[in-house]
Amino acid sequence: MNFIALRTSSLISAMAVTGFAATSGISHPVRTDSGLVSGTRDHGAIVFKGIPFAAAPVGDLRWRAPELPHSWNGVKRATRFSPVCMQTGSYPPDAPAEAMSEDCLYLNIWIPASAKKEKLPVMVWIYGGGLENGSASTPLYAGDRLTQKGVIVVTANYRLGVFGFLADGELSRESAHGTSGNYGLLDQIAALRWVHRNIAAFGGDPDRVTVFGQSSGSISISALATSSLAKGLFQRAIGESGGLFEPLDMAPAFGLAGAEQDGKAFMSHAGANTIAELRLRSAAELMKIPFDAHLIIDGYVLRQPPYAAYQKGEQNDVALLIGSNADEGQSFLVGRTITVQNFTRELEHDFPDALVHAIKPFPGATDSAAQSAAAAFERDMRFRWDMWTWAGLASRSGQKVFFYQFSRVPPRRSDGKQFVAGASHGAEMPYVFDHRDRSTRAWTSQDRKLADDITTYWTNFAKYGDPNVQSFPAWPAWGSSTTDVMQLGDEIKAGTLQDEAALRAIDRVYNGVRTP
Repeated sequence: MNFIALRTSSLISAMAVTGFAATSGISHPVRTDSGLVSGTRDHGAIVFKGIPFAAAPVGDLRWRAPELPHSWNGVKRATRFSPVCMQTGSYPPDAPAEAMSEDCLYLNIWIPASAKKEKLPVMVWIYGGGLENGSASTPLYAGDRLTQKGVIVVTANYRLGVFGFLADGELSRESAHGTSGNYGLLDQIAALRWVHRNIAAFGGDPDRVTVFGQSSGSISISALATSSLAKGLFQRAIGESGGLFEPLDMAPAFGLAGAEQDGKAFMSHAGANTIAELRLRSAAELMKIPFDAHLIIDGYVLRQPPYAAYQKGEQNDVALLIGSNADEGQSFLVGRTITVQNFTRELEHDFPDALVHAIKPFPGATDSAAQSAAAAFERDMRFRWDMWTWAGLASRSGQKVFFYQFSRVPPRRSDGKQFVAGASHGAEMPYVFDHRDRSTRAWTSQDRKLADDITTYWTNFAKYGDPNVQSFPAWPAWGSSTTDVMQLGDEIKAGTLQDEAALRAIDRVYNGVRTP
């Protein structure tokens, strides 16, 4: 190496060691454990887009645990988002279409543009989408507004659908741990490990990491909070409308043996006899074959159901801020008319007959009441019971828990694309990211204030493990003596959780069938 090259290399290394966050410029590259990266300014933040946190899971790496990314020479310009993982549709439903690829294990980082001396708390977003779709680069999830409140935001892709959750006996025999499936969950853990190793170079504190996610992202977090593989990778968690606390013994597919049987059926449907054959098939071809993606109690990533882990006090020590939305059940009744007469039959389309009969939801005396009762049952069964159960389990274990209900009804869309009415599933996300300006709704000053307040609560929790901040309405911790829920709606106030009797009815039935 000649003198000029040596001098340039030394200067780059020195700048990287100094740390990007120590200056307000963007010309100084940051050293990760795979190589140097440079970012760009975007909406008042400094952003690094498309940093690989794992090797491309293609070819022989399809359906394997993520491996470390390949190193590179020189400075990688992290100025463009990577393709999203293979999927059909998008989540949220109005998210813009993005390029897809199996080579999708990349993350994005937003940091404050102003100089900071102290290490900043880090918030890592895990997107929802039923483990079937979703993206770390959806504009709604951009972290630029949150960084204005003194945090670093990371979003990361993870494998979805059959690429993220296929289990099979042959795959289990390939594995050193004798398991398969949960590749998407392993991707999330790999991203968190990357953050733990590298975020200090971006000005972040690896010991003050908060994971936050919605829907299946929150379900994933409820699982990660009990996985020994994720222990120490995050200290706080925000779960929005999603948990995995049902009696999983009722669904054999959630166990490894049942999941492997489902994988065998998938392989048969694909006309393949071996995993090697299946790895030769194109991603597009495999996506045409029906597959039900879900987390698996595989004995490795998840050694036991999350409910059991909390009951035994074997979960990770993580503070929680969790809750759900007032009208989430509406999302599952779109285009359906519920009457007193068809009430039970319609619910049995969505839940096991025996479960509906055991819980005995009451339709009311009118068809209008039946529609509302069905929406409430869908909400409670899919989201509210899980969050209530999660809060109770964690608080009884001595962990700090802050519980909320989001009830603000967003303004109607001006383009006519009104997917679901009310404070429905996902309605809180424009407020959490403060990205109301990136939609076609007629947002009001009340919406702007609510978004400002929610982002303050969320980032304060990331900083201190407690959302409370001076001059804001007090948010009491959830526990045996105080079971107030924070109402985040037209006004912000703590109050009694409404209709808790319905949750207790579900709980009694679940406890009756749960394996000790």
